[in-house]
Amino acid sequence: MKLAVKLNARDHAIDVSIEGNRLRGTVDGNAIEADAVEVSPGIYSVLIGGCAFEVRVEACGAGLQINMDGREYSATIRDPRQWHRRDASEMETQGRQKVAAPMPGKIVRLLVRAGDQVEAGQGVVVVEAMKMQNEVRAPKSGKVEKLLVSEGQAVTAGETLGFIT
Repeated sequence: MKLAVKLNARDHAIDVSIEGNRLRGTVDGNAIEADAVEVSPGIYSVLIGGCAFEVRVEACGAGLQINMDGREYSATIRDPRQWHRRDASEMETQGRQKVAAPMPGKIVRLLVRAGDQVEAGQGVVVVEAMKMQNEVRAPKSGKVEKLLVSEGQAVTAGETLGFIT
């Protein structure tokens, strides 16, 4: 697993694999091996190169507060792959977005009307397929530009149900 860690305002690249209590990998290109065991919530016993450390970890805002060997560290950790996916999903939700039927079925309920403001993930229409009702949600926050369907209408998979701007 590759991570980018900011430790006391300094960036580090970490590539680590975890097998049980054993950690192996690199920190800024330097090989490292360690054993770590959580002895109580937020307190770890860590063995690195024959030296034992007690490490206390607490969530602090968007990051972590770490106390090791009497020293305090502030850390933020991110998985670079997650940042790329999040950036891509943010780009996808810019501009006009269509709301599409996930499967063939029948529109049983319209939950919004043209002109309504919606939040990302809010239900827009309900499609019934094989006696199961599925809520189709808004792909982004915005205004319902138009709905192209009405209650009782049959739809096919992928058919455009409306647009959100």
